[in-house]
Amino acid sequence: MSARLNSAQPYAIGLFRIVLGLLFAVHGAASLFGVLGGAAGTDGGTVPAGTWPGWYAAVIQLVAGGLVLLGLGTRGAALIASGSMAYAYFDVHQQAALWPIQNGGELSALFCWGFFLLVFTGSGAFGLDRLFARRAAADGEPAAEQQSLAA
Repeated sequence: MSARLNSAQPYAIGLFRIVLGLLFAVHGAASLFGVLGGAAGTDGGTVPAGTWPGWYAAVIQLVAGGLVLLGLGTRGAALIASGSMAYAYFDVHQQAALWPIQNGGELSALFCWGFFLLVFTGSGAFGLDRLFARRAAADGEPAAEQQSLAA
């Protein structure tokens, strides 16, 4: 059973990456463009352009979420996304209470740790990273390794 699950690991990581990136990008789109209910607390509005940290966080969410969704530059985009969510948790939520359930920071914590996981696993299956790595290998260039974490 373990061998069968290990062989499916790249696909599970790929699906996880797609869902995580999509959810993150949607938060950015809502804040920047007012779609899907708009930015939190604005009654369908947007975050004013250039405001710190909300507008910059929304740009990171849209761009990094889109890159992770596509599996393009996954590790770098996931590192930036994870860091932005760590900042959001400690700067915004931690001031209200110690635990995420008390301070409303569950989503920030989950996004932070989900993206942090992708920094180490890579894009998994279905990502453009793999497509470009295969193309580079076919052209004779050294390709970045995409290894499974199976032990």
